[in-house]
Amino acid sequence: MPEILDLRRADDPRDVIHRACEELSQGRLVVLPTETFYTIVGAALQPDAAKQVRSFGETTLVVKGLDEGRDYIATLPTGARKLASRCWPGPLVLSFANEMLGGLWKRLPPSTQTSLTTSDGGVGIRTPAHAVWHEIQRLLPTSLVALADTAASTGWRTVAEATGAVGNLAALLIDDGPSRYGEATTDVRFHDAAGNWSIRNPGVVSDRNLQRLASEIVLFVCTGNTCRSPMAEVLFRRALSRRLGCPDDDLVDQGYIVLSAGLSAAVGSPASRDGVELLAEEHIDLRGHESQPLTERLLNQADQIYTMTWSHRQAILAERPDLTERVQLLSPDKADVSDPIGAGRAAYEACKQEIQRYVDALAERIVPEMKTTP
Repeated sequence: MPEILDLRRADDPRDVIHRACEELSQGRLVVLPTETFYTIVGAALQPDAAKQVRSFGETTLVVKGLDEGRDYIATLPTGARKLASRCWPGPLVLSFANEMLGGLWKRLPPSTQTSLTTSDGGVGIRTPAHAVWHEIQRLLPTSLVALADTAASTGWRTVAEATGAVGNLAALLIDDGPSRYGEATTDVRFHDAAGNWSIRNPGVVSDRNLQRLASEIVLFVCTGNTCRSPMAEVLFRRALSRRLGCPDDDLVDQGYIVLSAGLSAAVGSPASRDGVELLAEEHIDLRGHESQPLTERLLNQADQIYTMTWSHRQAILAERPDLTERVQLLSPDKADVSDPIGAGRAAYEACKQEIQRYVDALAERIVPEMKTTP
């Protein structure tokens, strides 16, 4: 029988990780926990290991994250980038038609490519959320081939179930208790470079959540996220909903999520009183706003980022020069939006009018033709 190591009882979990890496690098199979089910794994550069994993059923290519995933796709569709950046690590497989693959895919052994190709001519790619994967992949110089958990009825929820299924084909099983979800991973198939996709296998991530994850995220940024960016957020939400011909609450169903944040924001501060009172006169309620700091996660997930001033943009790009195309000034004339904090009602009114012009123009660029509700 294969050896079972309990990660929870190990004196040093790193010893368990190193042992798993040793087995995988030698071409042997290991059973690892994921957030969905336990799965059996082999190194992608070991053709015999990949073939053995495939003997259990369909397989997926396991990568470290979006950056490594890009290396296997000739042209990554925008929708795939959004889903990966917002759901990886997590219970989502992104499958691609074989002709969409390139880069590192072509460097894999031909038999490994065959082992990874599904009956309908695609290849699934995944980044599990369980911490053990991050540690193993940090140490291994290769991607992994894992058994796909496409059906809840056949998934291994515990290491005991996995042991009974794999027999002596695995050299090692790592036990970390029952799987968190005990449900199948959602599999989304991208059919072409244009980004057309459908759900290949339903799972943990629902269709509704997939639609949200695939939305266009527009983010407004100022300093404290209590004045300018909250006003821009709600005014833009109203302008966009009018152009789409839908209520504000239905923007997500239309494929848009609108957020705001601050470079030096605290967590949970309310919007400024003058801003709340000013917008209340237009039946826009800012009383429920809670400030949030601009985080790496927000920067990674946002598709369009609009700053109130040039210095805001420069501060972001100083840390993240890779976001040059996504971070723009709200003003199309590259002018700063004046800060009304502490300057009184008249300053707020001028700031609001300024922001209104800019977000109206932005909404028109995004939705050129006005739509009307039936």
